[in-house]
Amino acid sequence: MMETIAKTSGITSGNPETMTAARIEAPGKIRFTDVPLPQPKPGQIRIKIQGCGLCASSIPLWEGREWFEYPSPAGNPGHECWGTVDAIGQGVHQLLPGQRIAGLSYNGYADYDLADAGEVVALPPFLDGKPFPGEPLGCAVNIFNRSDIRPGHTVAIVGAGFLGHLLIQLAKSAGATVIAISQREFSLSAAKMAGADYTMALDDHYVVIDKIREITNGRLCERVIEATGKEWPLNLSIELTTERGKLIVAGFHQDGMRQVNMQLLNWRGIDVISAHERDPQRYVTGMKQAIEAIRDGRMDPFPFFTHEFPLEALGLAFGHLASRPDGFIKALIINQPI
Repeated sequence: MMETIAKTSGITSGNPETMTAARIEAPGKIRFTDVPLPQPKPGQIRIKIQGCGLCASSIPLWEGREWFEYPSPAGNPGHECWGTVDAIGQGVHQLLPGQRIAGLSYNGYADYDLADAGEVVALPPFLDGKPFPGEPLGCAVNIFNRSDIRPGHTVAIVGAGFLGHLLIQLAKSAGATVIAISQREFSLSAAKMAGADYTMALDDHYVVIDKIREITNGRLCERVIEATGKEWPLNLSIELTTERGKLIVAGFHQDGMRQVNMQLLNWRGIDVISAHERDPQRYVTGMKQAIEAIRDGRMDPFPFFTHEFPLEALGLAFGHLASRPDGFIKALIINQPI
């Protein structure tokens, strides 16, 4: 069931020349400020933001790391927004004011943000009234595509958060047997709802390996997708991958160097695929394919949007993201009715 935190006070700027944006002033501290309304440059659009997702990659910025500088830019690190086209820069002809879109922007914890016109996708009518954080949905499809999952494969997904649940659905649509592994009991229950054939607790390294060997009759998994961003589950994922299998690194490993079992990777001839994309057009393609996957029933993200917060409760939302209370999978910041 969706948990919604009610909007308690209007913080939207009343000045047509300014907008309200959140700024992370210091670790764990947010200030809301009025900043000039951004003006689209040639080739850009301005988005009136309906909502923006929260991404686990933002936890280090929220908690604080020595390599971050504060305060963050206004609206940053919101990069999962959707909304309507509010203004159009010179040379933009493929989009119209009022059109509902999702895309790549980077300061989405605000009333408005800018995006390159070529880095957004139009949302079709069947998505009217539904949230659509395009970046993570496109990311899931891109990871799935690079995983090369085929009918009959056994796929272990290590980490059953929002991304993991989407990958469960996509892997099942490809005809695979899916094993979901997570530390949280609630996530394992949700993984079953997503279609996982087996679920198991991410607790004891060797117990997990033994269980996977039992399920696969000793063969291990042709594909293992690591989606935690942590060192131990990454090394566990190596152990779960069969000879000449593929290990897909989908977790965001941004907390420094990782030590991995290179000996086992080499001995088994495992292909390691870092599934992160840096080309914006890859994300655009992924978002378009995510729309198709939702239309075709191969992916259904909507049950996994478990929490909604107004912009003024962004700090509370980050707290949920970091602590992941029971029932939490994906949080959305909602600026206006969808």
